[in-house]
Amino acid sequence: MEKEYAEDGFTEEKGACCHEGKECCQKTKERSDKEYRDLVNRLNRIDGQVRGLKRMLESDAYCTDILVQVSAVNAALNSFNKVLLANHIRTCVAEDIRAGKDETIDELVATLQKLMR
Repeated sequence: MEKEYAEDGFTEEKGACCHEGKECCQKTKERSDKEYRDLVNRLNRIDGQVRGLKRMLESDAYCTDILVQVSAVNAALNSFNKVLLANHIRTCVAEDIRAGKDETIDELVATLQKLMR
């Protein structure tokens, strides 16, 4: 896959896509080591919580105990989203607005609408 590097540190990958015969343009973002580690650590904890849910189900845990743990997983996912969204606004969105790419605001609004469903 061919990568085009922009001045803002973001890349757009062009090449094979899930849409047959069409070129794809997918945005990517290189994250700092700290941001990357923080996000991966959060996902690892969530993964552990989900595996714990499966163990609870397999060991015939009581329904409300499972439901409480599901609620904890949802809270952890919401927290992950908040951190990722804040980082996105501080970096991607702010840089695009400074570069005059107003369509980024529409993209952000669409993303927020999806998150608020």
